[in-house]
Amino acid sequence: MPPALSILDLASIAPGQTARDSFENSVALARAAERSGYERVWYAEHHNMGSIASSATSVLIGYVAANTDNIRLGAGGIMLPNHSPLVIAEQFGTLETLFPGRIDLGLGRAPGSDQNTMRALRRNPSSADTFPQDVLELQGYLSGNSRIPGVKAVPRAEGIVPLYILGSSLFGAQLAAQLGLPYAFASHFAPDALHQATAVYRERFQPSEQLAEPYVIAGANVFAAESHDEAQEQKTIAYRARTRAFIKRGAAGIDYTDDEIDAFLASPNGRHLASMTQYTAVGTPTEVRAYLEDFASSAQADELILAHHATRIEDRVRSVELTGAVMEAAAATVE
Repeated sequence: MPPALSILDLASIAPGQTARDSFENSVALARAAERSGYERVWYAEHHNMGSIASSATSVLIGYVAANTDNIRLGAGGIMLPNHSPLVIAEQFGTLETLFPGRIDLGLGRAPGSDQNTMRALRRNPSSADTFPQDVLELQGYLSGNSRIPGVKAVPRAEGIVPLYILGSSLFGAQLAAQLGLPYAFASHFAPDALHQATAVYRERFQPSEQLAEPYVIAGANVFAAESHDEAQEQKTIAYRARTRAFIKRGAAGIDYTDDEIDAFLASPNGRHLASMTQYTAVGTPTEVRAYLEDFASSAQADELILAHHATRIEDRVRSVELTGAVMEAAAATVE
């Protein structure tokens, strides 16, 4: 069977646009996913990044949920060491109460920011060390089985808020397996340990109340268009912009030409940056389908979470639609 499909929406703020534009684009993308058969749309917690508008992740989830009908929405993820588990339980209990049966909670332990921003968040550098205990504390609040005497999360939704462990290393794989939770690997930007991590997760998985069998979600990037050349052009434009954002960070007023960006990407440092997006499907719907099916098989993935990166929202929405249609057709053929 072809894998289930979901979307990771980075809530990007394109040059010349505002955060409000980004939020409306997120609604448009979620609506496209909803009518194209996707399972869910997730948003990631990032801070101090001028091109990403999903820092207040739970607020964005609520806004998109209010403007869609039935697609699942969630965090991919909340960087739990930035927060107290009680606050996250309250936020996602509220979301599940407002939008029952539609809310997911993916959890990561990275800061989602740089060191200065981490300090501004009042985060202790050692807070990641208690991530496993924090996941259990959060799980207790959400299930009504608090591990802290006399403390409960209000509101606590009647429905279940399923937890997912996010990661890009063996740590997350081992923790997800131990807790019997689904595991989502960030292979869309950190591809190196994908196969080893998913193998470890499946080998060590212990069934839980939430999950009887292992479930793997793997990330990939997508540029789908009517023609291969159009998709390739979208990729070139988007990845140049991504490279600019990386090398300009903290260097206001500096700009780089396309030729300078291309020269950097051909350098050793640039090749390392380019390798982060190793798993990228580019081309016509047929080409994208073949790539994603091979990728899912290689990664032992039950579900793919796709980041559609075209700069223009019209192109991103079309990429979502084309990919959804061709994968749905593949599933119908198998059935």
